[in-house]
Amino acid sequence: MYAERASRLAGAVVWTSTPTEPGPGRVLPDGCMDLLWHDGRLLVAGPDTRAHVTEGTRTPWAGVRFYPGTAPALLGVPAAELRDRRVDLADLWPAARARRLTARVNAAPDPATGLEEAALSRAADAGPPDPLPARIVAALEAGRAVAATADELGIGARRLHRRSLAAFGYGPKTLARVLRLQRALALARSGTPLAETAARTGYADQAHLARDVRELAGATPGELLGGQRREQVDAVTVGVLDDGVPLTPEGVPGRPFAVAPGAGQLRVQGVHLGRGVAQQGE
Repeated sequence: MYAERASRLAGAVVWTSTPTEPGPGRVLPDGCMDLLWHDGRLLVAGPDTRAHVTEGTRTPWAGVRFYPGTAPALLGVPAAELRDRRVDLADLWPAARARRLTARVNAAPDPATGLEEAALSRAADAGPPDPLPARIVAALEAGRAVAATADELGIGARRLHRRSLAAFGYGPKTLARVLRLQRALALARSGTPLAETAARTGYADQAHLARDVRELAGATPGELLGGQRREQVDAVTVGVLDDGVPLTPEGVPGRPFAVAPGAGQLRVQGVHLGRGVAQQGE
C-alpha cells in the first residue's frame, strides 16, 4: 500500500510504501530526487532519465520526494552525480555524519516522520532556496522551448544547461521531455484520447507520443494506462479505471508541484507515474 501527504517542507511530499504484490515495479522519470529509508538504511534516489525497475521486495519503504531542483542544495551533492542511481547516504556524506542522521531517523516515531524532520533541518541550515530551478521548471512545464526559456530567464543557453545539470541531473531538453511525459500521462489518465493528448502536450502526433513513452518509461502507453484501479491518496482521487470504467481526476495526478504541494501521485500495475516507490517497492 502506498500513501503520501504534503510535507511541511515547501514543495516536498512525504510518502510510505509497503508492497502488497509480488514482482518488480516501475518508477517513471519526473525530475525529482528522494531521500529514502529502507530496512534502517538511508539512500538517495537520483533523477531518472528512464524508468527505474524496482526489486519487488515486500518490506516497507519511506521517503521524502523533493521539489525538482531543490535536493542538491539540501543533500550537498550535484544532481548529475546521482543521475539514474540509488546510492547509500553513507557513500555521499562523511561516515560519522551519515550515521548520526540514520540514527536520528531510526529513533523517530516512524521513518517518514524522521525523514521529514531531517529534511526540514537540512533546509533550515541551507537557507533560502535558489529561485532559478523553480523558474526553469515553471517555464518548461508551461511548454516553452529551451531557447525561449533561456531568453525569458535572461541567461544564455550554456548557463541554462550548466545550471540544469547541477539542479536536475540533466540538461533542459531532457527535463522538458520528462515534464512533457508527465503532463501527457496525467491528461491521458483523465480519459483524454491519446491523439488529443499528443496534440495538447506538444507532440507531433500520437506516434511521437508513443515513442517518447516507450523510451522514457520502458513500456507502451497501453501498458501504462491499462488495468488501472481506483486509489485514494492524500484526499486526491486520481483518474484510474475501476472494473474498466473511466474515472475523472479531482486534480492533476503525477506532478505534485504542478498542482499544489502534496497532491496525489498515480500508480497502476505496480507503476508509479511520478517519483517515489512503485507498488512493489523501490
